[in-house]
Amino acid sequence: MFFRGQTVGKYRIVSTLGSGGFGAVYLAEDTWIDKKVALKVPHRQSADFSELLREPRLLASLAHPNIVTVLTAERQDEVFFIVMEYVPGETLETLLDREGALELTQALDFTCQICNALDHAQQQGVIHRDLRPGNVLITDQGLCKVADFGTSRFLEIAAHGTTVIGSPPYMAPEQFHGKAVFASDVYSMGVTMYQMLTGSMPYQPPAPRDLDRLMRGELTTPPRVRNPRLPKSIADIVMRALEPAVTDRYQRAGELLEAVLAARAALAPRRPWRAAGSVPPPARGAMQDVQTRLKARETPQSRFCWHCDKALPARADMCPFCREAQPPLR
Repeated sequence: MFFRGQTVGKYRIVSTLGSGGFGAVYLAEDTWIDKKVALKVPHRQSADFSELLREPRLLASLAHPNIVTVLTAERQDEVFFIVMEYVPGETLETLLDREGALELTQALDFTCQICNALDHAQQQGVIHRDLRPGNVLITDQGLCKVADFGTSRFLEIAAHGTTVIGSPPYMAPEQFHGKAVFASDVYSMGVTMYQMLTGSMPYQPPAPRDLDRLMRGELTTPPRVRNPRLPKSIADIVMRALEPAVTDRYQRAGELLEAVLAARAALAPRRPWRAAGSVPPPARGAMQDVQTRLKARETPQSRFCWHCDKALPARADMCPFCREAQPPLR
């Protein structure tokens, strides 16, 4: 649709970022303010104008740091396009193709960020319907941003999304029947978690003849078979997110997020509290022991939260970051 060096209104096309079933995305420069942006050009330019505006209007309702921000929508020379923030970095799909299974800490961090985005969208009545690693952007600082809400729908009127839309390896069983609900995004998140934690998919992309087995959960290989080092608590969360029956699954992304946060906290090392950098009193010499204690009272040692390891204010009895109570000073 566009080519490198072309000027479209005030935007100069720099390069092509990618293309999918619903549109092409270009890196462009806003020549008025010297800022890089992403232009998404839907393939269906002949659609009704109100239908073309559906995605940018939906995205405008989703203001969240883990969701790609829409800036505006324009039509130049009969070409409609959406102007979005440009997110430098790579997709989660590219990262997984290169690295395979991620470290547990990184996988859970990405999971929490993506769930935060989905939870925010669901609170606005929005289901994504095509959540997958290719639609998650990772910045150079490790920030996740969920993109491509072009297949999303509001659930404020209908009971569920009625169109069969999505990427088959990540689609919940009910999506093959055109019945996407909030828990369908949870299922897609479960497949994504499985891939981050094991470096593989829970099953091969289902063929039409496999749908009955998918509905019964017979295709899924437990994640600990692929990664025996995976904690059971995390594996159980993944398997619940992948439950074939909607009612057996986490119903919303917020529920999945709470489960992951609780499991991650339980896995955190519970080391005995001690003042960072403190020196144990000498084994011998009562006078040296007294001097050490007096010095400790005069100059309080640096302390760190036993739970999140962040620095604490002097003599604080509660961490201002994670709100965990701290052991009393001695």
